[in-house]
Amino acid sequence: MTYKVGPKGQVVLPKAMREELGIHPGDEVVFEEAEGAISVRRAGAPVRLRGFARDASDPLPLTRSLELERAWERAHDEMRDAERELGAHAGRAR
Repeated sequence: MTYKVGPKGQVVLPKAMREELGIHPGDEVVFEEAEGAISVRRAGAPVRLRGFARDASDPLPLTRSLELERAWERAHDEMRDAERELGAHAGRAR
């Protein structure tokens, strides 16, 4: 079977192939090129990335871990600032 590419680069997928692959109007398809040939396949279910980067040994979700780490950094910065301020006051008292 040969088909012509339209002026917008479109090609109609033959009905028998659409039915065989379960492709319906509005479905998404994936185009892949390999060794000079183009293949078309029905797109699979969206990949779920939630928890993808989570360390299995860490019981906290990644977001909560980052929030706690940031809170610790803020507390550390505040402590350092307080120590500097205290040192400055101690130097003036002499």
